[in-house]
Amino acid sequence: METKMINIKNILLAEDDPRDVELTLAALEEHHLANKVFVVRDGAAALDYLYRRGEFKTRAVGNPVVVLLDLKMPKVNGLEVLKIIKADEHLKIIPVVVLTSSRETPDLVECYQHGVNAYVVKPVDFADFMKAIKQLGIFWAAINEPPPHIGREDTPIQSGEVISPERKEVANEIPAPHPAPGG
Repeated sequence: METKMINIKNILLAEDDPRDVELTLAALEEHHLANKVFVVRDGAAALDYLYRRGEFKTRAVGNPVVVLLDLKMPKVNGLEVLKIIKADEHLKIIPVVVLTSSRETPDLVECYQHGVNAYVVKPVDFADFMKAIKQLGIFWAAINEPPPHIGREDTPIQSGEVISPERKEVANEIPAPHPAPGG
């Protein structure tokens, strides 16, 4: 059998609120918007993931197609994570979407000053939250074309092999389902 490489789109979700993590994952999963969503609970872990260090030193090469970043997180806040990403020559092309409950004008202005690609205030209503995540996912994981060699993990497969989702959590990696073949 012939082996070829396929592209897998990944999303990094940096969020410390377990409820918001659950809702975001449910919305992305419901709409099949990423192959894998990597969840980190603080800004330091987000940076470790991006720089492939600490518990992420053995993760596959490649960057996420988008970083969904909460502002108010422990260890390193989202604004500091944003500043580091956008100041790094190798990371600055990764789209970053701040997903926060803050409606404060200074937060909004400072995020844009540091290169955020989008700033989304988390809706309080469950249905509105799900709709907002769906729209974000559709744009960043389905419509937007990332720069070459970003957001994609090359995975070797045998010709004709079907990639199927695994329903288990591996470290902080949470697989999202793949659409059924032909669907």
